[in-house]
Amino acid sequence: SGSKSDGAGGGGGGSISSSSSYEALMDDQNHNNWEAAEAAAAGGGRSGYGQQPLPPSPLSPVESRGECTPRGGLDPPEDFEMQMLSEAAHGPGKGCETAPGKGRDSAGINLNINPSASKFLMNVITIEDYKSTYWPKLDSAIDQLLTQSPGDYIPISYEQIYSCVYKCVCQQHSEQMYSDLIKKITNHLERVSKELQASPPDLYVERFNVALGQYMGALQSIVPLFIYMNKFYIETKLNRDLRNDLIKLFTEHVAEKHIYSLMPLLLEAQSTPFWISPSTMANIVKGLYMLRPEWVQMAPALFSKFIPNILPPAVESELEEYAAQDRKLQQELIQEGFSRGDQSRKRPGEELTYNGSASCASSRGCR
Repeated sequence: SGSKSDGAGGGGGGSISSSSSYEALMDDQNHNNWEAAEAAAAGGGRSGYGQQPLPPSPLSPVESRGECTPRGGLDPPEDFEMQMLSEAAHGPGKGCETAPGKGRDSAGINLNINPSASKFLMNVITIEDYKSTYWPKLDSAIDQLLTQSPGDYIPISYEQIYSCVYKCVCQQHSEQMYSDLIKKITNHLERVSKELQASPPDLYVERFNVALGQYMGALQSIVPLFIYMNKFYIETKLNRDLRNDLIKLFTEHVAEKHIYSLMPLLLEAQSTPFWISPSTMANIVKGLYMLRPEWVQMAPALFSKFIPNILPPAVESELEEYAAQDRKLQQELIQEGFSRGDQSRKRPGEELTYNGSASCASSRGCR
């Protein structure tokens, strides 16, 4: 023990590096602890050195000056924050008290945190902050997303909006934010429904297609922005999905109110070729099927032209009936002015090739 202590002292004199001096000091302390434990066990003290308490660690410079420092193994930033909270509540040097009946090493922390200091240090978002600062940003972004046209540039920061949602979820404002989002989109869809009701019949189908496409395009941006709320509130507590909830809103506030006005126009357009463009017809039919699959029963023949496996499978006994339907369709198209074209079995240009070969063969100079 003595030689090791001498080595440690020599290190302090400068002949050995500071790291070697520290290792020697720790080795000396561990050696002394082992010797003390062995002596206690031999003297009939306790049953083994493993159960002997280690000597108290040396005081830190702060404790040696009589100041209070938490001893829970906190990192320096956490120590600093706790000290700041303590001083904000009690003033400098009055942040903790020694628990009764405990030693110096078990000093506890008794904090009476001032609400204003707590808000400043922990960055708490109150409900007033949410209503005055965070939701207005989300409200403005949702407005732009719902009214954008395909391909338009929207001058909003997706990172900022996602950050707002993240902070509000972390501060337990998910329920209020979800309620505000549903209310916001519901009001928008009610306005869209009123505009459709005021549309003339020749523009009704096209405007419905625009409203459906615009809303579905907006969901592609809104749902990812609120993905944190969806994951930690809607899916966890409500057992639902945000996208399904927003699609259901369009079904209830727009599609259900207009389906009985829209379907007769679609059937009429089906019998009048190119009254509505094929792409518009396909978008509307597929959209209606996605919103409410049971609407297929209103016009199975119409839906079967754009969605596979809607009608029951064909059976051999009804082949004649299928052929009769095809002939009827052909006659209707002829009556509408569509010609059947050349019905010969010759391929285009085949007659010219045949005639040229015959004339060449009749000539003596052609081989």
